[in-house]
Amino acid sequence: MGDEEAKSLPMELSEKGGMENNGFVQNETFDEKETNASSQEEMPKMCIVGMNPVALEEPALEPYAGMPKEVLLKFSSQARYRVTREILFWLIIASTVMLVCATIAIIALSPKCLDWWQASPIYQIYPRSFKDSDMDGNGDLKGIQEKLDHIMYLNIKTIWITSFFKSPLKDLGYGAEDFYDIDPMFGSMSDFENLLAALHDRGLKVIMDLIPNHTSDKHRWFQLSRNRTGKYTDYYVWHDCAQADGTVAPPNNWVSVHGNSSWQFDDVRKQCYFHQFGKEQPDLNFHNPAVQQEIHEDITAYSQLYHDYTTTQVGMHDILRSFRHTMDQFSSEPGRYRFMSSDADDKEDTEATMMYYGTSFVQEMDFPFNFYLINLKNLSGNSIFEAVNLWMKNMPEGKWPNWAVGNPNSARISSRIGKEYVNVINMLLLTLPGTPITYYGEEIGMENIASEDVTFPEKSPMQWDGKFNAGFTEGNSSWLPVNPDYQSVNVEVQKTWSNSSLNLYRELTSLRNNELPIHRGWMCYIWNDSNVFVYVRELDGLDRVFMMVLNFGQESTIDLKAIVPNLPSEAFIRLSTNFSNAGKAVNTKIIKTEMGEGLVLEYKTEKPVHTMEAFQENCFVAEKACYSSAFNLLYVNC
Repeated sequence: MGDEEAKSLPMELSEKGGMENNGFVQNETFDEKETNASSQEEMPKMCIVGMNPVALEEPALEPYAGMPKEVLLKFSSQARYRVTREILFWLIIASTVMLVCATIAIIALSPKCLDWWQASPIYQIYPRSFKDSDMDGNGDLKGIQEKLDHIMYLNIKTIWITSFFKSPLKDLGYGAEDFYDIDPMFGSMSDFENLLAALHDRGLKVIMDLIPNHTSDKHRWFQLSRNRTGKYTDYYVWHDCAQADGTVAPPNNWVSVHGNSSWQFDDVRKQCYFHQFGKEQPDLNFHNPAVQQEIHEDITAYSQLYHDYTTTQVGMHDILRSFRHTMDQFSSEPGRYRFMSSDADDKEDTEATMMYYGTSFVQEMDFPFNFYLINLKNLSGNSIFEAVNLWMKNMPEGKWPNWAVGNPNSARISSRIGKEYVNVINMLLLTLPGTPITYYGEEIGMENIASEDVTFPEKSPMQWDGKFNAGFTEGNSSWLPVNPDYQSVNVEVQKTWSNSSLNLYRELTSLRNNELPIHRGWMCYIWNDSNVFVYVRELDGLDRVFMMVLNFGQESTIDLKAIVPNLPSEAFIRLSTNFSNAGKAVNTKIIKTEMGEGLVLEYKTEKPVHTMEAFQENCFVAEKACYSSAFNLLYVNC
């Protein structure tokens, strides 16, 4: 046996005829006879097998897919796996904490987002004149729905529809006969619901008129009040009238808005009732809690939002605050804020107008409507400045301004100040801070009907195209005649003109929506004289500034570099009332404008105007925000 075999473990295998292997037998005693007998027989063959002891050890186990729990636990407890697992765990925890902290910091530092009524211009529609869908010559709710694509084309997200409640229409619908029904002239409640659905499908908002100051004398409440029926007896303002020689003398010398006595004798009740407007519009008695509750229920009856006409009376602000409280109760859902505004046109008392904003503790209106630009008597750069400054310097801190240049009760821009100023007025409207309000048709420069026979020349039908009746109705006639200039002043034709009022309006709304300085930045007055009004819009953190040079007089040349020393020597025309000038460079020492011309200049600077001491008193901001270019977000702690 060799060395290799000597080192191996000998194993004897017993063979019996090659039939049986008994294996190893230890300490086995054999019978003597069997031993002797076997010794005489052929000895069984012995086989020595060499085995390596290393081969008998259990092979090393490696991780494998689908291993059972018992095997997995053997590996998971090993240091190299345990340490890696713990490192990953704490990294996840640390990342989560950092993400939560960053989110909280961003929320805490972010400015308040602009609400829908701040973010978009408002487009005011007089429904009877917008679009007729049933060929009766009167615009209606279905007609408005048909033309919603026009609203989208203008980049506008909010429409304001003037009153369409059931009414005798003696006062063009402002004296409601029923606050819970639609006047048949405009359609049905189903038409209104369909309009709302169509608006919401397009992401649009709607503002409706609610006139709580008075009702129609046909209203059920008035009929019950004049008969002294139950709680309705004092729903209106009644007073005994002095009678002498068969004539009725009013209780006092109060005069209505229309210039005659504000008292009217009622033959049924034998008393006089008070009316601030027409005698067909008796004033409600808001000192009666039952009346206040009725109006609260009107406010909540519809799913949307209201603008009200409530004239100033003793205790009126308390009533308006209660309206605001009711509106707030229905504004808790995201995106369902109930906007509330008011006509508070105290022409001689700016402070009284500003009271409608409320206080820093108690809110009333989101804003009272601003008529300062509508009420301008003489147009000039100075008069525009004075109107803008009057509102901005008196507006309470933190409140939001608004601007309008037309409405259903005022002559249109073209007729009031001249068609050559339409575009520059729209440029002013859409670049001032706050919410701009456009009366339908002003985007194409519509004019009043030039006829003494027309009672409401500013309410002529909307001019959609050059077809019969300007596309307003397919009927034979319209409730008011269409302006004869509709062949050239209409939506369809102005879409094809690059230099049209419509396309300029659309470019301006796009600029307002997309540029942060104009959307919510500072406004600083730079210069005003008899011809031009100049101001800038800028935002902390952005080096891009927009400067508006608007001409409301005659041809003018101005050296802006001398007025603002840090102004760059060159600026670029971002927009112009003359489209061919857009993109051109101008020398800021020589800015020339023609009569009615408007320029939106763009330039870059490291020294914005609102940080200059010389202009501190000329700068205003409503919703202050600062821009971080590193994180591409807005924050408040500038």
